[in-house]
Amino acid sequence: MNSRPPHRLTHILNVSFLAFLLLTTLVSLSIAQEKSVPQFKDGEAQEVEGFKNPKDWITHDLWVQTDFDSDQDGSPDRMHVSVTRQKQTDTEGLKVPVVYVTSPYFAGVSSTSKEFMWNPSHELGEVPPERNNPPQITTKTQRPFISQSHHRAWVPRGFAVVHSCSPGTGLSQGCPTVGGINESLAPKAVVDWLCGRAKGYTTPDGTDEVLADWCTGKVGMTGTSYNGTLPIAAATTGVDGLEAIIPIAPNTSYYHYYRANGLVRHPGGYMGEDIDVLYNFIHSGNPEKREHCDCEVRDKEMANNQDRLTGDYNDFWAGRDYANALDNYKAATLMAHGFNDWNVMPSHTIRIHQKLKEKGVPLQTYLHQGGHRGYVPMKLMNRWFTRYLHGIENDVEKDAKAWVVREDARPQNPTPYADYPNPDAAPVLLTLGKGGKTTGSLELAGNTKSQGKETLVDDVQFSGKKLAQTADSNNRLLYATATLKEPIHLSGTSTLKIKLASNKPAANLSVWLVSLPYSDSSKLNDNIITRGWADPQNNLSLTESAPLVPEKFYELSFELEPDDQIIPAGQKIGLMIFSSDRDFTLWPDAGTELTIDLSSTTLEIPVVGGPAAFGKAVSTKD
Repeated sequence: MNSRPPHRLTHILNVSFLAFLLLTTLVSLSIAQEKSVPQFKDGEAQEVEGFKNPKDWITHDLWVQTDFDSDQDGSPDRMHVSVTRQKQTDTEGLKVPVVYVTSPYFAGVSSTSKEFMWNPSHELGEVPPERNNPPQITTKTQRPFISQSHHRAWVPRGFAVVHSCSPGTGLSQGCPTVGGINESLAPKAVVDWLCGRAKGYTTPDGTDEVLADWCTGKVGMTGTSYNGTLPIAAATTGVDGLEAIIPIAPNTSYYHYYRANGLVRHPGGYMGEDIDVLYNFIHSGNPEKREHCDCEVRDKEMANNQDRLTGDYNDFWAGRDYANALDNYKAATLMAHGFNDWNVMPSHTIRIHQKLKEKGVPLQTYLHQGGHRGYVPMKLMNRWFTRYLHGIENDVEKDAKAWVVREDARPQNPTPYADYPNPDAAPVLLTLGKGGKTTGSLELAGNTKSQGKETLVDDVQFSGKKLAQTADSNNRLLYATATLKEPIHLSGTSTLKIKLASNKPAANLSVWLVSLPYSDSSKLNDNIITRGWADPQNNLSLTESAPLVPEKFYELSFELEPDDQIIPAGQKIGLMIFSSDRDFTLWPDAGTELTIDLSSTTLEIPVVGGPAAFGKAVSTKD
């Protein structure tokens, strides 16, 4: 049968339908191409055009309910949280990971005036003069932003940014405890909310819920100082979803922050500060709850346990030492610290670094020659969060385990090393030679000739800097190597073993390792190599001290702060032993005498290349 050609109208309709389908497809493809999604290059999250404009960001706040009631009002404490995320998390169903920062500082802080600090001028072992508490903090209650830090760094790169106030600060409920368990559980609750396991509410006491259905369930934390401490606190809980943290200059033990080997020692720049002073400094929470928190936390728990009389380590301090709480820790950790941070000292990072290395946790460390500051190269942070939050296989695990900013390098150009301490470092044992009133010798162990005993007289009016610059002094003992013919690279922790006697039942012991001649340079690493402090009364134990029998000799051993520094040729390495350190210890009346048995005192330093490298550098042979 012959077929007829199609009707002209039918042909036109078919062509129109095909054109419609083509147009629809092109429009759909165009829309798909216009969607903003995270982008990556060379293993790093890139800024995305559709995420850049802050006017497009969605910002809101909420209260996350915790599992604790630290203000004892009968209801679980709720933490104030703010969120900043891309508009596409609403308009396009985009899910993103989170960079999370929590702090006790966001809502305002108290005075640091010395009238509210402990007065360091008193005899060791005596009850200190009473301290005044500062006026209450006027709480900042700005909403919805708690802070805008990190927004411009991470939101354009495809991360949401979340902030929260610590317990008892700002609009967060509860009491501040300065290292208590609620400071670990509070960020855990926020991570649980981001992962859909905890409840968030629109108000501090309401029932209208807020969901984090825009979150992928991958969370990273970062921050500096106290803000860097809290990511470690959260990680000790083992909370699922906290994939990676970047703690910068974190305080990992409040005992190590306010004490040193049994000695009451203040953080650099904050003479007279102790844990109760820091409590006052951050307590910006609900004014109606402050009296209760002050009574229970500051005036009972802290007053009864911080112990400014002996400086001993006890259960109170042990509970505020994160090295004791690492069993459940699993977050990939990029730590950062300055070797000349005399506020939160570098041992805070290195002690945790070592334990995490033993646990096999993914780990890198960035170390610089500066002080207490929060710089880490964006490239390192980006690679870390891109790998563990976005899941991009960028081989960050194969990167250097340690990055050290060398003495004259820029912070963004660290030198990579296989690990810290430098694997090529080995201990070098040095002995002291008499003449410390001027400058005695510091030599490789091997000289068996008795060097006798030498005595110094304590006088806190002389600063450590002044003592190191003085050619002849009764108030310190100084021992130095020969002038270095070649640079010496120190990497690791030095240890002093000392035998001493005091003419009084208690004495401060301070030790500086210095580069000589000690100059007036403002560069942090030109003069001080490292420092350490100890209480001779704790010669047997950190947990129990005993008065010294005058003129009886005691042996004790303690570590100085870790370091990684290249001492240039033309300098000498000097060991300075003195008693009260004006910038760190208590200030007793002058006159305490410390006598050092030189033949029973040694200094062990970590030298890259070991004894051979040290011997070559100090050799007197041409």
